[in-house]
Amino acid sequence: MAERKDEMWVWTGYFDARLSRSEGRRVPKEAAIANPTLEAVAWAARAAGITRMRRKPEMSHPSRPFAQEGRLEISTKDALGSTRAESKEGVLQSIGLRLRSQMKEAKEAEAQVTAKGPSKGNRQQRAQRKSFKQKGGSARRKKFGKR
Repeated sequence: MAERKDEMWVWTGYFDARLSRSEGRRVPKEAAIANPTLEAVAWAARAAGITRMRRKPEMSHPSRPFAQEGRLEISTKDALGSTRAESKEGVLQSIGLRLRSQMKEAKEAEAQVTAKGPSKGNRQQRAQRKSFKQKGGSARRKKFGKR
């Protein structure tokens, strides 16, 4: 429980898709991701319009003392005003939806880079893609000698 009424605590476990609701996830699966980091949650909160926050990376949730997941301490007035939510649950859902969209965009960008392949002039990356399976077994025996 927060020590002061003018701030709310947001734990990274609230957005972890691997956890069930009874284990501590507080947003729907559509607004959750696997293994959220404190930096990603802070970025999503800033994207939601929340400006007054503090990061506490060394903190552990009381129900998960073995995992140092970290928490955000957010100004309640700022969070409710910027997200236009009426409660903490609304704030968490708006942060979670932005977090999910951020991860989806990052995956799409990564997929485009890997689909493109190595650049034409990068010999080291091109060499990493070559394999003996493409040439067939006889080419390998000729290169290394028969056994």
